[in-house]
Amino acid sequence: MIDTPKVTRTSARLTAVIHLTIPRAEMQTVMGPGLREVMGAIADQGIAAAGPWFTHHLRMAPDIFDFEICVPVTAPVSSVGRVRPSEWPAMEVVRTMYHGPYQGLGSAWGELDSWVAANGFTPAEDLWECYLAGPESSPDPSQWRTELNRPLIR
Repeated sequence: MIDTPKVTRTSARLTAVIHLTIPRAEMQTVMGPGLREVMGAIADQGIAAAGPWFTHHLRMAPDIFDFEICVPVTAPVSSVGRVRPSEWPAMEVVRTMYHGPYQGLGSAWGELDSWVAANGFTPAEDLWECYLAGPESSPDPSQWRTELNRPLIR
């Protein structure tokens, strides 16, 4: 389900974000509009995306998602509506690639977290998913790719 995880160090980068705390059931209805809102705000400011978008999950509760919709950007953004500027810090993470439909992400995270524990690492509370290929790139969910990142505490 996931590729072999690897420990890596990320680089700091500028982002534009919308923070949301929603019931888990609303995820599919808020994600698309939220992403369009961030992309529209950066385009209106003449700023380009500097890579694929991602979601940063601050806290995982069974019924509530507390997360940010994030787009890396080439220049700092100004706050507009719900969109805020942010800087993603450099950090050490365990990273893997999940291949498949979004409905399988929960199992993929379980597999990654099991690998983290089995290899003696201590994960931070947060995590992030970077959407490299999804429904916009192929109607075949087996072609979708989501990068899973779990920050580490050392």
